[in-house]
Amino acid sequence: MQLGIRLHDTKNLPIEERIAEVHAMGFQCGHLTLGKVITEFSTEDAALTPGLAMYLKKIFEKNQVDIAVLGCYLNLAHPDPRQLEEIANRYLAHIRFASWLGCGVVGTETGAPNADYAFVPECHSDAALNLFIDRLRPVVRYAEQMGVVVGIEPVWRHIVYNPARARQVLDTLASPNLQIILDPANLLDYCNYRQQAEVVEEAIDLLGDDVAMIHIKDFIPEDGSLKYVGAGLGMMDYTALMKFIREKKPFIHATLEDTTPENQIQCRDYILARYAETAERQM
Repeated sequence: MQLGIRLHDTKNLPIEERIAEVHAMGFQCGHLTLGKVITEFSTEDAALTPGLAMYLKKIFEKNQVDIAVLGCYLNLAHPDPRQLEEIANRYLAHIRFASWLGCGVVGTETGAPNADYAFVPECHSDAALNLFIDRLRPVVRYAEQMGVVVGIEPVWRHIVYNPARARQVLDTLASPNLQIILDPANLLDYCNYRQQAEVVEEAIDLLGDDVAMIHIKDFIPEDGSLKYVGAGLGMMDYTALMKFIREKKPFIHATLEDTTPENQIQCRDYILARYAETAERQM
């Protein structure tokens, strides 16, 4: 496992200083969402040139930090045609940019059939799933042309909310350039967190072969919902995930989420300890 961090959770520094700080903390990779990490210059579609890609690539290589995923978390199920066109173009721009950047994965969640990207019961309908698949299809085809993987992240409150739905998307589009970003905590909600072991095992069973990278966070049940926190600060059981990584996904990129600058070393050490325990149990 190559452990990293979601870069917009780290100290708000200019990009060169931020990545140097990430390296100093011992992280090996980062989740890069351009607009949330870079504020000193434009990252709009027109700014995503080969030259900017080479500039960023040099910064990351200098600091021995891989770009694990280029985040583009927009709503492909948006109902407004004009905004949907802008969203689709943003995905294509990120895919092109990732190919120049040397980043293998452009990551996305799976949206909601409304302008607010809000959970409604219709998120879990077959109609919403079919809409998402139709909207995702041209994005994946473009990724095939550019040699980049689109990684979809199942989230309980979005359209692709469980492992079975994710498997259906993979099988329907049937592309080697469509894979999974596995975040076990995102598959949980207040209604099923007590069954987390079964949920995670199902995800590994149905999606394991197609997992391109891992996100790691924790959760605390609070007022009828789940509050996300850094790893080791809640109720998440990482046993099955660590076993899966060690046995099936050598050197996979895994990035911490929902940390703060104050607890990032603590969360890093917690996950590394859980990973080490997995090795000890196998000896």
